[in-house]
Amino acid sequence: FHLSEIPRGVKFIETESESARSEDDTASGEHEVQIEGVRVGLEAVELDDGAAVPKEFANPTDDTFMVEDAVEAIGFGKFQWKLSVLTGLAWMADAMEMMILSILAPQLHCEWRLPSWQVALLTSVVFVGMMSSSTLWGNISDQYGRKTGLKISVLWTLYYGILSAFAPVYSWILVLRGLVGFGIGGVPQSVTLYAEFLPMKARAKCILLIEVFWAIGTVFEVVLAVFVMPSLGWRWLLILSAVPLLLFAVLCFWLPESARYDVLSGNQEKAIATLKRIATENGAPMPLGKLIISRQEDRGKMRDLFTPHFRWTTLLLWFIWFSNAFSYYGLVLLTTELFQAGDVCGISSRKKAVEAKCSLACEYLSEEDYMDLLWTTLSEFPGVLVTLWIIDRLGRKKTMALCFVIFSFCSLLLFICVGRNVLTLLLFIARAFISGGFQAAYVYTPEVYPTATRALGLGTCSGMARVGALITPFIAQVMLESSVYLTLAVYSGCCLLAALASCFLPIETKGRGLQESSHREWGQEMVGRGMHGAGVTRSNSGSQE
Repeated sequence: FHLSEIPRGVKFIETESESARSEDDTASGEHEVQIEGVRVGLEAVELDDGAAVPKEFANPTDDTFMVEDAVEAIGFGKFQWKLSVLTGLAWMADAMEMMILSILAPQLHCEWRLPSWQVALLTSVVFVGMMSSSTLWGNISDQYGRKTGLKISVLWTLYYGILSAFAPVYSWILVLRGLVGFGIGGVPQSVTLYAEFLPMKARAKCILLIEVFWAIGTVFEVVLAVFVMPSLGWRWLLILSAVPLLLFAVLCFWLPESARYDVLSGNQEKAIATLKRIATENGAPMPLGKLIISRQEDRGKMRDLFTPHFRWTTLLLWFIWFSNAFSYYGLVLLTTELFQAGDVCGISSRKKAVEAKCSLACEYLSEEDYMDLLWTTLSEFPGVLVTLWIIDRLGRKKTMALCFVIFSFCSLLLFICVGRNVLTLLLFIARAFISGGFQAAYVYTPEVYPTATRALGLGTCSGMARVGALITPFIAQVMLESSVYLTLAVYSGCCLLAALASCFLPIETKGRGLQESSHREWGQEMVGRGMHGAGVTRSNSGSQE
């Protein structure tokens, strides 16, 4: 049998002499499994006896527990609700900083009389900053702690975000927005910290519901722009857009460090203190016994993403994240083009009557433009609800694949010369599912990597997404000028390949605990329970101490 098939709560015995099972044991319903040849590099830490213990921890032979067991026993409560709001604030701030690009660009185009390539560069420089920093923030979070990485990135983004409101000339705002992008690259690490405090049953739903905060952030930015831009101007919009970041920066000092990270880095007392704090806030008892500590190992090393166990997962995830961002931001850009033309045929006929246009010619955003931005953003809410409903039924891999296939199908339907209403419907369905697929990837990625490389894994995937976001304007805007059908075919084909990549992912994380150590296979987190004594045979496989 494979260890990944063992259900939670299974009791393990450690001596070879007791391998025979009596019929009485079988009748009593106790499942004892003999494990041989398992490598365990664990030490025990004393934990004070607490109050009453959950039923699954009351077994007299089960007097050790791991962080995963404690998180499951304590469950979802007041602490996780507070954490949800905090993580949501980080996402809201991220969404607002991204949304501001589509509002700031046309405004500066007119106000500073910028040529169109300089306007495009203003957007690109933010993605360059995000792309170059994503891996770095992941590395910092794995080596120095999730809270440390997140705190530095938020303070960095807040500082340069406010500073960019005082930019006197174009070159200054270009550099400062690039530095804002560099800071935003660390915001996805909030998901790493969030996921490590969530019990298994709640994890997918909670991470998906964070997407609601993203949608709220984009809606809030558009509404803010409607009121601020006509009277106060873009500088005040930049300052006011930093409010969620400021709130997060103040409140993030309440955040504890991840107990899983503390255990891996050898700070067992700190991990126990954190778990006790969560148990107190949730009004739940701590499990009795000793906390099992994984042996310390190198954290945040790029080579760990390419071990035989994770090589294919990493490469496939990089392509999935690339496709998600490539298609998501491509659709956002295409929506404006298609709405202006009426439909695909409108773009084709419009090309036949192209007139020379001065690159300095500009139009300020009208109220109708703001309403269009608002309506397209609202389509993400149904996307979250659909993904929320299917992710625990179909599993993570099939959910991602389904979202990509539906997006691809909607893209192909745009080939037909449909009216404005059908066009809007197709674009809304496509946007809903590609945003749902993006969120499913955010659920899967922290679940698939072990604690030692979780932040780095998410960081590199986020970096690949930024590459997709950088390339997509050349397809959605430049290629569109030569062939609208080729443009749609590129997005459709890319998403079909991403759907295949989702199916080929080696590990399905639905219903599994978060992996603590890169030296253990799936399901072996449970081995530590009840194996604190002698008689455990060491494995010949795995790395050597």
